[in-house]
Amino acid sequence: MEALNKSFFLFLASRPSLDRFAKRWGSKFGADKIVGGESFEHAVPLIQSLNSQGLRVTVDHLGEFVASEAEARERTLECLQTIRMISAHDLNSQLSLKVTSLGLDINHDLVWENMIQIMDEARKYDVFVTIDMEDSSRTQATLDLYKALKKQYSNIGTVIQSYLYRSDQDLDDLNEVKPNLRLVKGAYKESAEVAFPAKSDVDHNLKLLIKKHLLNGNYTAIASHDDAIIQYTKELVREHGISKDQFEFQMLYGMRSERQLELLSEGYTVRVYMPYGNDWYGYFMRRLAERPANIAFALNGLLKK
Repeated sequence: MEALNKSFFLFLASRPSLDRFAKRWGSKFGADKIVGGESFEHAVPLIQSLNSQGLRVTVDHLGEFVASEAEARERTLECLQTIRMISAHDLNSQLSLKVTSLGLDINHDLVWENMIQIMDEARKYDVFVTIDMEDSSRTQATLDLYKALKKQYSNIGTVIQSYLYRSDQDLDDLNEVKPNLRLVKGAYKESAEVAFPAKSDVDHNLKLLIKKHLLNGNYTAIASHDDAIIQYTKELVREHGISKDQFEFQMLYGMRSERQLELLSEGYTVRVYMPYGNDWYGYFMRRLAERPANIAFALNGLLKK
């Protein structure tokens, strides 16, 4: 049943007609409960509120798979403006981005030029940037781009997905650059040729990746709402004497807010992933596909006035 639910929501995520409908009626379907607003300006007071509670943030302008160079440059300008506003408002926030939105599928020189602009601005304003990971067909290109940028910039990280068979080897390959990584289960529809079909294997592999990356001495963001994964991390760091300064927990904006504050009260660093923009539909469907409990959350948000 869980696999069926995941396939169903990932199928819905790929429907352009539903995406157009969602952009028009997003707030009616609870989008405002999981998205920080249609613009970064709308997100600023929400970030300030989270910061006042001690929570850190990373923001992501929703959207991917641009079709033209003009769109990619427009998305780049959005990232530059967001970096400047993070600094201007003195927000404890990082920036997350998808390189398909910056031209990865169009031209290598284009995405490189756009990333250099963003990273120069991020270094100027001391803002950390994470390159989000997308589907497996883009994994190698994304990691190649990250490794090249890491040679020039220290304030950059990326994401490894535990549902891919290749991820353990990717950790080994990246270790030479001492990467700052967000470790996640993964939320795209993938075939059994490249990804573990069973949730139990995905969970087990995430634990292995967390352990390897932490024991390699690298900064680790554990991005999961799963209490078993959180508890595993707590026990692991206690057993090996790993400092709380070497890792953080990350959770999605609007989900498990009480748990975020509980972890914060226990002395852990907690970062909230806050997307913004009106292109929220694909993001929302992937969240529903990731975790059955998110379906109940969404329905609850829909029925509440």
